[in-house]
Amino acid sequence: MGANGEDCVYQSQAVIARVRTAEGVFEVDVAVEAVVGEVDAAVDHETLGLSLPRLVAASAAGATVVAVVDRRPPLAVSYDAGATWTESGGGLPPGFDVAVDPADPDRVLYAARNRLYLSTDGGRFWRSLEPELPDIEAVAWATGP
Repeated sequence: MGANGEDCVYQSQAVIARVRTAEGVFEVDVAVEAVVGEVDAAVDHETLGLSLPRLVAASAAGATVVAVVDRRPPLAVSYDAGATWTESGGGLPPGFDVAVDPADPDRVLYAARNRLYLSTDGGRFWRSLEPELPDIEAVAWATGP
């Protein structure tokens, strides 16, 4: 009950990612692990000039850089803008893209073939998200309409 006697409804803040698939672009609310719907939006982020071997994709926010590499484990993570690297994601399947949240560099989204994985600690630990999507090609955090 609220201070005035009315029922309080607590809602989590939406955390939206845009996911480009073979069938279109979808918005996914990461906080509630649900597909919001299909949208007409681009799913692109800047290309980083990293000189890592077998690089598939990379994303950065602040000093955090996360790179998808074509090997096991599938991720290389740097917390000092690429000066040093740590392997990550030993339990993850091969991936296609990654997005570091510009508003919170600890929040990282990893895209495998048909599933998204979320880290809330800068890429140290990962969990799979509920929705499955067809043939994921790219992922980005939604930063505007």
